[in-house]
Amino acid sequence: MIDTTYLNNQFLIAMPGLADPHFFHTVTYLCQHNQEGALGIVINRPTGMKLADIFEQMGIKTDLQKVLNTPVFAGGPVQQERGFVIHSPCEQHWDSSISTADNITLTSSRDVLEAIAQGKGPKHFLIALGYAGWGEGQLEKEMSENAWLNTPCGEAIIYETPINQRWNAAASQLGIDINRLTTAAGHG
Repeated sequence: MIDTTYLNNQFLIAMPGLADPHFFHTVTYLCQHNQEGALGIVINRPTGMKLADIFEQMGIKTDLQKVLNTPVFAGGPVQQERGFVIHSPCEQHWDSSISTADNITLTSSRDVLEAIAQGKGPKHFLIALGYAGWGEGQLEKEMSENAWLNTPCGEAIIYETPINQRWNAAASQLGIDINRLTTAAGHG
């Protein structure tokens, strides 16, 4: 039986009144949530870097222009020097992967980047530096203070929705226009 009190494989949607500059108008994919806390990756905050910059720093070579132009996201304020790849499952297994859902895997090892550079990586992927982390009970407290809305993850939002539309698109899964919410709206 699945414990539904945890928000694994959900989006956290920042409420309009959440002023923290790390999370203002963000959508965070919750990779892990349990009694010890939560870990998520922000999916709509590009850093201005491209995957070409990461490959150059790591000495990974590719001539795949589409891959080189892939945006790199600010995954959150924790360990911003550490890279994470949210991706669709594939036959190959990477050194450091956790399956967060049947259709989404989180990997933090170099081998997935090397495979992407060779055109042999996962079909869909999002590259992020850093992550968002919450300690025991911290996310639950923020939820009760109406800082976040949550909704089941929508893969298309991660991989296909234009970056500047992800916040609205995630909220629209709940049937709401998030721009019309007041800061007092949300969970009761």
